[in-house]
Amino acid sequence: MDILGIPILSFLIFFPLAGAVLLLFIKKEETIRWTTLAIALVEFAASLPLFFKFESATAAMQFLEDWWWVEAYGISYKIGIDGISLLLVLLTTFLTVLCILCSWTAITFRVKEYMISFLFLETGMIGALVALDLILFYVFWEVMLIPMYLLIGVWGNPQRRIYAAIKFFLFTMAGSVLMLVAILVLYFINLKATGRATFDVLELYKLGIPMGAQHWLFGAFALAFAIKVPMFPFHTWLPDAHTEAPTAGSVILAGVLLKMGTYGFIRFAMPLFPNAALDLMPLISILALIGIIYGALVSMMQPDLKRLVAFSSVSHLGYVMLGMFALNTQGVQGSIYQMLNHGISTGSLFLIVGMLYERRHTRMISDFGGISKVMPVFAVFFMIVTLSSIGLPGTNGFVGEFLILLGAFQANIVYGVLAAAGVILGAAYMLWMFQRVMFGKITNPKNEGLKDLNAREVITLIPMVALIFLMGIYPKLFFSKMDVSVEKFLKDFRGKVEMKVELTSPPRVAEVKSQLNSKSQAPIPK
Repeated sequence: MDILGIPILSFLIFFPLAGAVLLLFIKKEETIRWTTLAIALVEFAASLPLFFKFESATAAMQFLEDWWWVEAYGISYKIGIDGISLLLVLLTTFLTVLCILCSWTAITFRVKEYMISFLFLETGMIGALVALDLILFYVFWEVMLIPMYLLIGVWGNPQRRIYAAIKFFLFTMAGSVLMLVAILVLYFINLKATGRATFDVLELYKLGIPMGAQHWLFGAFALAFAIKVPMFPFHTWLPDAHTEAPTAGSVILAGVLLKMGTYGFIRFAMPLFPNAALDLMPLISILALIGIIYGALVSMMQPDLKRLVAFSSVSHLGYVMLGMFALNTQGVQGSIYQMLNHGISTGSLFLIVGMLYERRHTRMISDFGGISKVMPVFAVFFMIVTLSSIGLPGTNGFVGEFLILLGAFQANIVYGVLAAAGVILGAAYMLWMFQRVMFGKITNPKNEGLKDLNAREVITLIPMVALIFLMGIYPKLFFSKMDVSVEKFLKDFRGKVEMKVELTSPPRVAEVKSQLNSKSQAPIPK
């Protein structure tokens, strides 16, 4: 499928980049804002045909493009999507539009540079989600790093923005370097085994990698992705980055960039190194559970609204990792759905906190109270998003959490019990936060004259709320796109694990089959 003679995925990757170049020649800030919004809207509109033209019945990569880039070294420009990456691409183009809208009055200096950075970031995010060549993926992975560093370091909170930006950069770069080394080692293992130079991930899926090498390579990939998620104990960069970033930076960081870590696990680390993933499944599940409980407890203690939402991401993404490594249909589907849910719900929370900050220039919970009396429209939106975040039935959060819990109980009943406890803690800190901000008496005179949401802010939040209810009431619309891809992922994973065990350690065949195949496949609620 082409747009203006350009294959659709290439259009989605390079159109924001072309838009960024166009902005270089525009001087007026208002024109820059409108032009960037138009570019983001065209990008979102161009991504919608992916959803409607996507063939749900096949697990094969779709909208494929495959061109040699550096043929001598087997590096290709190979891109495509399946049911797993499709929804994340749409989430990216959707949230970018809202980020431009919420930056309209919040960004008052270097507007051109800010908008260019955001468009570069969108190119990196889309590219990383559709790349099927490891070097191409790595290039886009690094492209995301620079604009996000600038968004935090230039337009963030003046007090600690440099510290937060450097911390974000160093953590991410450390993981990236290890992943690059692992990519090169994988290349030479394949070259030695097949005599063919390639970084094509679909070809590398078929490679039989020695167990010792698998553990080291999986560790390198997993560390890079765990830092990006971020999983406990690699999460320490996230609260600072979120707290110091501008509102739009926090929205896109929570909504999309963190998902690059979870997506990396399911697209690269687990299919490439299935035996290592299976061996380390208990460790990763335990770290995910620690993140769930720890993130919830620390959120409960936060005096800063934005920092509370940031720590809640550690807890929510712990559920994503737990479901993914449950290695059953319910867990993996819930995990992918929860990636989308977190992008919508937590992105909305950051939008709401940003709107409050623009009015009061404080994020301290103690500075509020009784806000619902003067901002009733704001209170309604805030309430809906809060209920979504805690997983109220009828909202998007419930569907993802329910499936993850179902998958966790099937994998290990202890995991399920601990994850369920995290749900209770999550409801506690979110509702307590909402109560302290919105209810009670107005004790601070500065809160008495606060203006309710304006038209631009309402327009920004309405699509988020609509998705919260659509995804909660009619999840089949989204599950139908990912069902076949998830089943293929699990089938291939089990097949490769069993094949490897049969070749190397026959006594473990029954154990592995029991671990992977005895998990009941209950119907997916739709």
